[in-house]
Amino acid sequence: MSTADPEAQVKACYSTWADTYHADYFGPQAAYPPVHRDLVVRLVRESGARSLLDAGCGPATFLREFAGSGIDLYGFDLTPEMVAEARRVLGEQGVDPSNIWQGSVTNPESYRTAGDKTFDAAICLGVLPHVPEDADSVVIANLRERVRPGGLVVVEARNQLFALFTLNRYSYDLFAKDLIGEPKSEKAPNAEALQDALAELRRHFRMDLPPIRKGKEGEPGYDEVLSRAHNPLILSRAFTSAGFTNVRTLFYHFHCFPPMLQSRFPEFFREESLAREEPDDWRGYFMASAFLVAGERA
Repeated sequence: MSTADPEAQVKACYSTWADTYHADYFGPQAAYPPVHRDLVVRLVRESGARSLLDAGCGPATFLREFAGSGIDLYGFDLTPEMVAEARRVLGEQGVDPSNIWQGSVTNPESYRTAGDKTFDAAICLGVLPHVPEDADSVVIANLRERVRPGGLVVVEARNQLFALFTLNRYSYDLFAKDLIGEPKSEKAPNAEALQDALAELRRHFRMDLPPIRKGKEGEPGYDEVLSRAHNPLILSRAFTSAGFTNVRTLFYHFHCFPPMLQSRFPEFFREESLAREEPDDWRGYFMASAFLVAGERA
C-alpha cells in the first residue's frame, strides 16, 4: 500500500481499534505480556514527575496507569476515535476531558496546552514506527521542547536489529535494503544478476513469516500502513544529538528462540522468553523485538 499520506492511513488503521486496542495488547490474552508497561511506569515515577504528557496516547493506554497518582495527566492522539476513548477512560477516573486532544506528533503546536505548559515528563509509545524516517528528529525535538530542563522523555520503537535473529521476511529486508543496499563498485554485476543473487538470499529466510496483519472493517492493517523498525544505536545517538543527557536504551519482548520456533514449544517459549526480560542485557540488541530510549533534557 502506498505511504504517500502516512498520517491519513495510520488514522484509518486505528479508527476501528479504539474499543479493543487496550485489551488486544494489554489484556490477559495479549500475544506478549505488556512488560514495558511496568518499565515505563517505573521510569516516570522514579523521575519524580508531577505532570506527564503522552504524545500519541491512544485509548489512554499508559495514562490510565497514573490516574489517581497525583500526577497531572495530558495527552493527544492522531485518531479521533482514540481521543474519544481516552477521554472516556480517564474521565471515569476524574481527569478533565480537555486534557486530551487530537494532534500529530510531527506538529509542534499539538504539544501545546492552554498557558503554554511545559511538563516534567513526556512519553511517546507505539508511535515512531508510523513516522517517516525524516520526521524522527522532528518528533524528538518536539518532545524535548515540551519538557522542563531535567525533564524525562521516553520513546518506544520496534527493534530493527531483531531481524538478525528472526530469520524471516524482516531479516531479508534488513539484509537487502540496509546492509547490502546499492552497489558501490564499478565492477558490480548487471541488475539481472543482482536480482538473481537476492532471490537466492530470500530462499534462506521464511518469507511467509510473520503473517501480514490486516485491518478491520475494510481499513488498512498495521502492516499495510507505514510501520518502520528503528536501529537502537541510531535512535539513542539521535537523543544525544538533540540535547539529552543520561540516555539509556532499554529492551523488552525478549525471544528465547527465533519466533518461527514458538509453535514447537509454545509454553516453554513463553516462560523462557519472560525469564529473559532484562532491559539492560546486551542480547536485547538482537533477541528483543522492541526497546525504549529514555533521556533527560539537558
